[in-house]
Amino acid sequence: MDAMTLLHERSSMGKLTGPAPSPEQMEAIYRAALRAPDHKELRPWRFIEFSGEGLERLGELFAEAEYREDPSIEDAALDAARKKPLRAPMIVAVVAKVTPDVEKVPKIEQVISAGCAAHGILLAAHALGLGAMWRSGKYAFDPTVRKGLGLEGEDELIAFIYLGQLAGRHKPIAEHRLSDFVERWT
Repeated sequence: MDAMTLLHERSSMGKLTGPAPSPEQMEAIYRAALRAPDHKELRPWRFIEFSGEGLERLGELFAEAEYREDPSIEDAALDAARKKPLRAPMIVAVVAKVTPDVEKVPKIEQVISAGCAAHGILLAAHALGLGAMWRSGKYAFDPTVRKGLGLEGEDELIAFIYLGQLAGRHKPIAEHRLSDFVERWT
């Protein structure tokens, strides 16, 4: 697949199945992520990979976050939270490992760099014929989840990227009018 086809045709895949990407595929995916723009070579990224029992541990962390928010929550809602990570055979949490007070590299730039690394993961997965879905939602901002994943200070949880084999059917890729997004000063 050439680069422009990859960029024009990548889309999120909500239905994923096993097996999880192989170690060789994950090496290629991480190498792509590490090519993200990186002012002053801070490498403001950290990746936490979940598979097998790790997905269940992440589900327990989600349930703990729900319980902390509402101690009277019903068991069915806790079970639903536990099952969310099981929608794919692998999840990669992308963390912006922020170094505060770096001259000329504000926090936002470091967070965006980690976002670019996450996008690199999506592109590499697609290039390898895998399915991927970027999810965030409330768990990305929950203090229980942040603590459970070892985030510190100004670190930000950028994404939970669900990875696996394609399942289901592809949604049609939306066509956009460039004039709706591009402003030209000439």
